[in-house]
Amino acid sequence: MHSETVLTGGLVVDGTGGPSRRADLVLRDGRIAHIVPPGGARTTGAVVDVEGLAVTPGFVDMHSHSDLAVLADPAHEAKTLQGVTLEVLGQDGLGYAPVTDDTAGELRAQLAAWNGRPDLDHSWRTVGEYLDRIDAGAPVNAAVLVPQGNVRMAVLGGEDRPPTDDELDRMRRIVARGMAEGAHGLSTGLTYTPGMYATDDEIVALLEPVRAAGGYYCPHHRNYGSRVVESYRECLETARRAQVALHLAHCHVNFPQNRGRAPEVLDAIDEATVHYGLDVTLDSYPYRASATHLGAPLPSWVQVGGTAATLERLRDAPTRARVLREIEEEGTDGNHGVPMDWSAIVVTGVADPGLSWAVGSSVADLARTRGRLPGDLYMDLLVADELRSGCLLQVGNEENIRTIMRHSSHTAGSDGILVGARPHPRGWGTFPRYLGHYVRELGVLTLEECVRHLTSRPARRLGLTDRGVIQAGAVADLVVLDPATVDALATYEEPRLAPRGIHHVLVSGDFTVRDGRRTDRLPGRSVRRNRR
Repeated sequence: MHSETVLTGGLVVDGTGGPSRRADLVLRDGRIAHIVPPGGARTTGAVVDVEGLAVTPGFVDMHSHSDLAVLADPAHEAKTLQGVTLEVLGQDGLGYAPVTDDTAGELRAQLAAWNGRPDLDHSWRTVGEYLDRIDAGAPVNAAVLVPQGNVRMAVLGGEDRPPTDDELDRMRRIVARGMAEGAHGLSTGLTYTPGMYATDDEIVALLEPVRAAGGYYCPHHRNYGSRVVESYRECLETARRAQVALHLAHCHVNFPQNRGRAPEVLDAIDEATVHYGLDVTLDSYPYRASATHLGAPLPSWVQVGGTAATLERLRDAPTRARVLREIEEEGTDGNHGVPMDWSAIVVTGVADPGLSWAVGSSVADLARTRGRLPGDLYMDLLVADELRSGCLLQVGNEENIRTIMRHSSHTAGSDGILVGARPHPRGWGTFPRYLGHYVRELGVLTLEECVRHLTSRPARRLGLTDRGVIQAGAVADLVVLDPATVDALATYEEPRLAPRGIHHVLVSGDFTVRDGRRTDRLPGRSVRRNRR
């Protein structure tokens, strides 16, 4: 017996960038069976009237930190209510698979500021075993990347040194297994330990099995500040040498000194595309602030050996003085070579409830109200919360954001960190903010072109031919929204507010959101490379 639903009377924005048109969609057994003129559908199944609303493909979050949320939070309203139907996990070179018995605990500690510590059975070790967990039922579909930091940690621990030939072979084998089990590519976090200890030569070697599997390279590159254009060029060169497709994660051009420099980055991309035939895409989020863990600005040498070793160094007075000098005067590799502006770093969450006084304020303001030096207060907070705090960095440029989102390689990635008392609103607002603020209010993109950025273009990067578009035979991952009202309501003060204007969301034809409310359905599954 077939399960059939008809969405009738809607404005179909099909994800290709072409003109919208009114049509009825006939959904059968999780796919789009037919697209017919309005009123032309005949069915004995359910009929849902979407007159006056737009129907789009489901949104693809190309840069997500929902690695544990998709397992621990059945509602997952941060993403489901936005219309996200597929998230790409394993970002920034750090994740939860693959891991070993020795590295699993250290990685959970290192990632606590991004993902919290939900009560989960962490018995998986491989990429395949992690994806099997998702296949048991999830609120959204999920694809994964192999995180290079995990791979390096499995072989070298937290050491800052080049691998031997044997160690490099072992790392390549780990990447190859992850790709064979369904990963879509390799991610790096080149301002995070231990990923930052790798040379470009090492990364090129690890991309060999990625190229063989037809995957792509997704770098969080080495410098978003003092060497931003040079660092993007390094990523382009790495991908050219490795002969792999490139997807630039959270492609922003931040910090005051880089205002107006986005065209330089885009020119470098266009040059690599034209002269070397490089296949490049990028993602961005539509906010000026970035978000990470509070210890991210620390210099890399402080973080050698993991969390316990870092804390020990920060408790040592001479070492602490050296760290502060580098942060405040020189600019560390962790802060992209830019001396710290303490007014730009805002605490978003702490693990220790006794430190909740810090949440929502900049380090500069906290120091002022407590009669402290900002650097000393920052160090004390890192130690007291054992490096588990989160933060915002108010370093973005609106002009650069708009320039980048117009580019023909652009997709959307929320980079959403969902834990903490006051996390970044991008975790709840990225996709409706594109459609409301940048499409309807500012006209930076048309509705049709923006939907293409959020759907078919990222699906193509993932090698998916039956998602990201509304066409007969495609998977019925769909969003029904009101173009006249859709918008993000989440703010920096109230970051967990649901968006408005998104009425229904379907994953494989199953309603995960109905009339703006989350249902109890868990139709999400893993989307593995080279598996239809």
